[in-house]
Amino acid sequence: MKTITATSARSDLYRLIDSAQSTHEPVQITGKRGNVVLVAEDDWRAIQETLYLLGIPGMRDSIVKGMAEPIEDCAEEIDL
Repeated sequence: MKTITATSARSDLYRLIDSAQSTHEPVQITGKRGNVVLVAEDDWRAIQETLYLLGIPGMRDSIVKGMAEPIEDCAEEIDL
């Protein structure tokens, strides 16, 4: 993760936003009052979704089991 000072971030904010969006690499911004991390919105939403799903009891095991199942064994249609 790239680390820059708040002063540098302030002068180069638009380039940092473009970079975080296109490379999906977070940028740590350090300052006198604390540090923050700049991430692309899509990446932030993915992180939030992952945390939500992993907070559901049994979901992790269900995902791992589903990933191990061969695609040929999966149903083509979902019964509702």
